[in-house]
Amino acid sequence: MHSPIAIYVHLPWCVRKCPYCDFNSHVRPEQLPEADYVAALLADLDGDLDLASGRTVSSVFFGGGTPSLFGVDAIAALLEGFASRLPFASDAEVTMEANPGTVEHGRFAGYAAAGINRVSLGAQSFDAAALSVLGRIHGPGEIESAVAELADAGLDNFNLDLMYGLPGQTLEGALSDVVLALALEPAHLSHYQLTLEPGTAFFHRPPVLPDDENIYEMQLECQKLLADRGYAQYEVSAYAQPGRQCRHNLNYWRFGDYLGIGAGAHGKVTAASGIIRTEKARSPRAYLEARGRSGTRRTVPPAELPFEYMLNALRLADGFRTAELERTTGLSVETIQPTLAALKSRGLLESTGDHWKPTELGFRFLNDLQAAFLPAAPGERPSNVRPPQARASV
Repeated sequence: MHSPIAIYVHLPWCVRKCPYCDFNSHVRPEQLPEADYVAALLADLDGDLDLASGRTVSSVFFGGGTPSLFGVDAIAALLEGFASRLPFASDAEVTMEANPGTVEHGRFAGYAAAGINRVSLGAQSFDAAALSVLGRIHGPGEIESAVAELADAGLDNFNLDLMYGLPGQTLEGALSDVVLALALEPAHLSHYQLTLEPGTAFFHRPPVLPDDENIYEMQLECQKLLADRGYAQYEVSAYAQPGRQCRHNLNYWRFGDYLGIGAGAHGKVTAASGIIRTEKARSPRAYLEARGRSGTRRTVPPAELPFEYMLNALRLADGFRTAELERTTGLSVETIQPTLAALKSRGLLESTGDHWKPTELGFRFLNDLQAAFLPAAPGERPSNVRPPQARASV
């Protein structure tokens, strides 16, 4: 029996590049090349079909960029093309990211008819001044309008993205954003700290952010509010109503397999030869010129697999079980047992039987916890003996 597989689809264009964004996104050309890009995506998928033989598609995720710049016909053509090449599970989750400022009235109904059954709205904040500083093209009212259109289209399974630790933000402002988001009754909320990523406009011209202690207080108080309202934290920055976790992202974090198509998309598939990572041409122009036939494949060396696995699994509040680690990586847990024991002794991991998960301290220093599993260079001291240096962004 083959395990299911997911598909990630990257649509790389935005109306405007946000100053904090380090994703592979580009300002859209005057004429969006929808038809050519759809053709390239389907050719790209054709090139990866050998990696998906016998698999059933469990989820599809249209990410970006701003996928809602693409019209209903383009999304429908893609989903029809996928279904003609690979079987879909009857309950497959099909998510599309959308910017509240780029969805025309009534378009969500068309997306739903095309097969979209989950939407992720990039709200980021409900404060107009904060949205302006973040370079967003929408205002608070457009978030509410987009949610109303989702309801009209029968799309009740939706996520709202929110950020905290924004320039000039107070604890009251961070809590207000969460309160206003919850008033819209999302099934899922992504709540993550603004970080200044290399290569972004904010990194080169950093705004003044709240200090670390204020940001940590925002995190804790917002988490408490979400828990009180019935949203359980199941991943470092993801909260959901019961049964509404994002299945596509859970597949990533559980080290499941997925095909990645589109400019700059990455994929991961388990094959007889080992775990294969795929990567597609990053430049939209190069991707289009190659008509989607621009990918590379790399088999992950066994020495890198512990870090690859932990980079995903340790983001989950529930952590992992050693049987799952062995099944998905092909490794014996004995290869990392000393590292697990050392991290447990330092209070970063806890275990019950074969079940391991981060402690509250481990979640706070997640980057360091994950880095403990990096392969050590010859003669280098193992990374797991170093104390944590900074709190992970969430």
